[in-house]
Amino acid sequence: MKRSHHVLTAFLCALLAWSASVTAASKDTRELDRSFPKSTLQIATPDARLHKIDVWVADTDARRMRGLMFVEHLADDAGMLFIYPYPQPIGIWMKNTPLSLDILFITAEGRVHRVAENATPQSTDTIPSNGVVLGVIELKAGSAARMKIAPGAQVIH
Repeated sequence: MKRSHHVLTAFLCALLAWSASVTAASKDTRELDRSFPKSTLQIATPDARLHKIDVWVADTDARRMRGLMFVEHLADDAGMLFIYPYPQPIGIWMKNTPLSLDILFITAEGRVHRVAENATPQSTDTIPSNGVVLGVIELKAGSAARMKIAPGAQVIH
């Protein structure tokens, strides 16, 4: 009887932890859904794969400044697309961002120019585009390696 009690207790603790994680993730998602338009993009990688990503679109100064700040959970197939009014050198920082992110700098032709992987959460260090770009895609850290996204990959939006 004691063993089944311990198993039940462990199961309930795991269920509560999972429930708290789902609740926090859905709270983050609801906040983003209220503040940003949603879209879907695809990234064609050199290994002939096409990756679909649901994105929140940061297309105004206010939305670009807010970005993924304070977001604690991000799905593997979700991210944020930052669109700028004209091609320019871009610098990103991670202030108030508790997640580690992969940052893709995108040219006006829709090609990945640079990939900055595993950006340090909460950092105020600038992550530069190292060139002229029109957009930025932020993904959960590890996504670029998992999907084999590298410079030259084509973004379709």
